[in-house]
Amino acid sequence: MSFQNPVFIPGPTNMPESLRKAVDMPTLDHRSPLFGQILHPALEGVKKVLKSETAKVFIFPSTGTGGWETALTNTLSAGDKVLAARNGMFSHRWIDMCQRHGLDVQIVETPWGAGLPADKYADILKVDADHEIKVVLATHNETATGVRSDIAAVRKALDAANHPAMLFVDGVSSIASMDFRMDEWGVDIAVTGSQKGFMLPAGLAIVGFSPKAMAALETATLPRTFFDVRDMGNGYANNAYPYTPAVGLLNGLNEACKMLLDEGLENVFARHHRIAEGVRQAVSAWGLELCAVSKDVQSDTVSAIRTPEGFNATDIVTHAANKYGVAFGVGLGEVAGKVFRIGHLGSLTDVMTLSGLATAEMCMVDLGLDIKLGSGVAAAQEYYRANQLAMSKAA
Repeated sequence: MSFQNPVFIPGPTNMPESLRKAVDMPTLDHRSPLFGQILHPALEGVKKVLKSETAKVFIFPSTGTGGWETALTNTLSAGDKVLAARNGMFSHRWIDMCQRHGLDVQIVETPWGAGLPADKYADILKVDADHEIKVVLATHNETATGVRSDIAAVRKALDAANHPAMLFVDGVSSIASMDFRMDEWGVDIAVTGSQKGFMLPAGLAIVGFSPKAMAALETATLPRTFFDVRDMGNGYANNAYPYTPAVGLLNGLNEACKMLLDEGLENVFARHHRIAEGVRQAVSAWGLELCAVSKDVQSDTVSAIRTPEGFNATDIVTHAANKYGVAFGVGLGEVAGKVFRIGHLGSLTDVMTLSGLATAEMCMVDLGLDIKLGSGVAAAQEYYRANQLAMSKAA
């Protein structure tokens, strides 16, 4: 693998040089007032990225998985009922975590490649007259399949049923890259990590709690120590953590939020959509299909590309790494060997993306697939050229 080449995995993503330098900082006393000058702006920056006026933000030395556990253990008790759809590897893993914590999970099995079935959620919530369901889980962007789900529709299902269940959203591969509206969508807990849209190394679980989720702390009895947000909140009040924080990563997060907000969140989302659409144009030109079953659920951060029946898609990823020093993502779970993934999020440009598409083409041709060299690149070039011209005229 070459460090000179960008990566095209759906996280960790490429790091801008300014963020790499922000993370690389001298040791400081994390119990001094200086740490507070890093911590509190980072918390406020995340809050703005979540588009929330009311959320309490907590940042743990962990990953998105730790964020899932933070959400569950701080708000629920053993035996509580949770509603979730299984439509990919990461929704599956969150369900597995719930079950390991002794929660009663009602699972809606959903085809891998489809979005969350808000209509089925609505039917289930309507008949839950005793309001046994305490939480609805939703994976905003299923990283394994390249599928984006409609979180606003899930909220509408809850509201239409007049159901008091909380809405927890895994936004690990969407937040800071695709539009996310915590307050508008009525999200009670939003979970993400440092290594995707925030363009940092892995190591931070970033979690936003609504006032309703904060109130649930009073009745939750699942065990929690490291991930107890009450301890974390008490630490914040004193410019500190209840234990040693990841100071460099927090400094990087502060800078990442500034970078995103300076670009403008709507511009960030438009950039990701443009880059993703160029990838989709390339996939179409290759004569291949996405795992996402329809255009309305296609992700703007990762594309899972199906290869022909009988071909091992993992070979493309292995060949790219060994021959060209470029990283793509393998298929996971039910789509292992059936898809390869191109991550197109974080610090990425049209020109960088074209290099990834060119590499994917070379690999597929090397491995004997019936792909015309240059076809996908040309399709993406045409889209990027036309889109950039449109943006220039609008400016």
